[in-house]
Formats: sequence, C-alpha cells, structure tokens
Amino acid sequence: MGATPRVSMTDVARRAGVSQKTVSRVVNGEPHVTEAIRARVQAVIDELGFRPNAAARALVTRRNQRIGMVTPSTALYGPASILEGVDGALRGSGYHLSVARTQGNGVADLQAAIDELVTQDIAGLVLSEPIDLGHPDLRIPHGLPVLSFGSAKAGSPSATESVARPDELVLGADETTGARSAVEHLLALGHRTVHHIGGTEGWSATARRIAGWRAALSDAGAEAPPVVHGAWTPSSGYEAARDLLRRAGVTAIFAANDHMAIGAIRAVEQAGLRVPENVSIMGFDDAPEAEFLSTSLTTVRQDFAEVTRLAVHRLVGTIEGRPPAERHRLIPAQLIVRESTAPPPS
Repeated sequence: MGATPRVSMTDVARRAGVSQKTVSRVVNGEPHVTEAIRARVQAVIDELGFRPNAAARALVTRRNQRIGMVTPSTALYGPASILEGVDGALRGSGYHLSVARTQGNGVADLQAAIDELVTQDIAGLVLSEPIDLGHPDLRIPHGLPVLSFGSAKAGSPSATESVARPDELVLGADETTGARSAVEHLLALGHRTVHHIGGTEGWSATARRIAGWRAALSDAGAEAPPVVHGAWTPSSGYEAARDLLRRAGVTAIFAANDHMAIGAIRAVEQAGLRVPENVSIMGFDDAPEAEFLSTSLTTVRQDFAEVTRLAVHRLVGTIEGRPPAERHRLIPAQLIVRESTAPPPS
C-alpha cells in the first residue's frame, strides 16, 4: 500500500478559496483574519487532516520563507546567469531559495523536481529554461505563484502571448526581436542571406531565436537556409560551422549563443578564412568573454541581472498579495556591434 500524500498548506488554501498567507495566519493564530474565514480554513484543515510543520509556521514570521527553483544541472551561461540573478535578487528580501536541479528536460525529471520543492511548502516556484511552463503534463498546485523566464509559446514571435494560469508570471528578454535585429544587422551590411546555428532542439530559447532569424529573412525576401543545430557549447558551434562552410557562398553566420559563435570563429580560421573579412560571425547573450576575443564578437545582449531583478520583485509582490498589472513582460535585448561582422567580400 502506498503512503498517503502529505497535505500541504497550498492544498488547504485551494480548498478553502483563500491565499496561502491566510492559511498561515490561521495556523499561527495571527490576527487580521475574520472569524468567518478562520472557521472556514479550520474546517478545511480538519477535513484534510493538515498538520502544520516548521516551514509552514515560518511563512508568516518570515524566518524561513522559501521560494523553490527548478533549473537544469548545467554550467551553460544562460541558465547559470538566471540562477545567479534569482539568488542575488532574493538576498535581503526575507525569502530563501531552494534549488532542485534536473539532469534532463523530460516530464518525469521536471515533475520530480517540482514535487520535491512543493513538499517544502514553498511560497512560490521559479522555472528556468528550458522548461516550458505551458507543458500540459506538468502538475503544479493551483494557487502557487509561478515565475518563468520568456516562456511564450515556442516559436511564437509574439510578445503578447497570453499566460494560461492566473498565478503565472512570465518575464524575460525579448529574444525573438533580438534575433531579428542580429539578422537585420548582417543583411544591412550587404549579406544576401544569413546561415543559422541553432541551439539545442526542444529548448524554447532555440525556437524563439529561430523565429526572429526566419522573420528577418522573410521580411527582406532573402532565402532561409536549413538550420544546423548545436548544443550551446563552443565545440558544437565549431562542428556546426564546419558543416555550414561546406556549403557554397556562406558569408554570414548567426549563432544562437556566444559560445557556439566562438566555436564557429575557430572553424572559419581553420578553414583558412578570416573573420570578418571572409565570414561574419554573430552571437547572442553577450557573455563576459565576447568583448575580449582577438576579434571581439558582435552579439545581442540579454541583461540577466535586470531581468531577474524585475522578475523576482514581481514574484514576491504576488506572494504578498500585490500582483503586477501585467503578468507577461519582455525586456528589450540590445544589439552590440563589435569587430566580428563586416560587409561580405567583394
């Protein structure tokens, strides 16, 4: 016989139709709760057999308030920067961060991480790339505020994609428009088309950047060559660029992140060509090393610190009963022009 699932404060709040903070006030005997609400919550507590623990009692006193975060177990620049930003933004807020790392992006891995955090009676949940919060198979308790970064429908260039849950917040850099600006920059230099090294298939960032690349080519009436996918690493960008250079007439390559762009530069040089005289290389993210390469990298900057600061501010406000008026917001990405892009060879 399996163990009976532990009833959480979130379960009580959902059944009673009140906030998690109200349940916490009742559990801890706090004031500012009407007798009718207190009686309703207590009835649900008795019905469900809820037993408060130290973490639940701490929700009101703020001694141990926790926000859970699911993030891939990786050192990749994007996810690592989001984790660092969330952790930094929470310092001094009275909330502590509990992190569950996943080895894969399968539903079972993600659900196990979410379940692990929910059992800690977290006040809010953060989902980091590549998790698609809209995944229909993920079970997240109703009433639990959830924050995701730029999780518009994969491949959609729209910055106004509506969110599905009333307690879901989406905030991230506008990667689609950023990718479009990268391609427009290369086309304006005179390149007839731009080849693309995409990120790992299945990541929503990969789809958003492909969408921006394709939209810019379509608007210019330029051919969209087949995408070659990498895995966000310099070695995968190197191999992808070697494949691209076997094609005739490649003069411009847009890589979906800076690390793949760095690998692409190496492939171009090994082929006896020069960047940017023979082939222009464009990256995305503006990783710290991009500015200091021997040929500094033209790229698109995502301000991870600002994005995570704003996102965490909105999540904490939602937890404390001050949800933002707009629950889905994209922060503009910035084109950074350096030395790795130039007009095509005559």
